[in-house]
Amino acid sequence: MAILILIPSMYGFVGKFIEFVHIYRGTGGGEFAVAPIMNYLLASAGFFCMLLWASWNGMFRDVERPKFEFLENEARIDAVSRARHP
Repeated sequence: MAILILIPSMYGFVGKFIEFVHIYRGTGGGEFAVAPIMNYLLASAGFFCMLLWASWNGMFRDVERPKFEFLENEARIDAVSRARHP
């Protein structure tokens, strides 16, 4: 599923980035393309840093745990609520 989403997204991203670089390198008036190029680079770097941080902190090791923690917390909250309001 991820491949079906990532490949077309990467194709569009890289294609638009190359288009902006060609506009910038073209004859006159291409200076406006610097801002989108920087936005693309900074946003990509930010998302890549978040991916590395998530991997480093083990967020992809046990992806099933959060749903069980959520259900346990909900059961605890319900028990406290029932104890306060019988």
